Amino acid sequence: MKKSLLVAAAVLTIVVGGAIAKEVKDWHDIHDAHEHTMQAIHEMERARAANHYDMAGHGAKAEELLRQAEHEIHESIEAAKGEK
Repeated sequence: MKKSLLVAAAVLTIVVGGAIAKEVKDWHDIHDAHEHTMQAIHEMERARAANHYDMAGHGAKAEELLRQAEHEIHESIEAAKGEK
């Protein structure tokens, strides 16, 4: 009896929660992540220059990956804006 009551309560919670919850499409938080990524790119550029670009290729790879991340974040912002 207790088990079936708990299962019913769990199902009811999921159903009611799904009905009440609104889908949030807000790109502003993603925009903040984009700004932080841009800052990281600039910091990496400065760090590489300060080390005469001698980081055994790791600095260049990190900067390349940051630029890829920036591109993907930018695309996600554009996609979120387009869905509104």
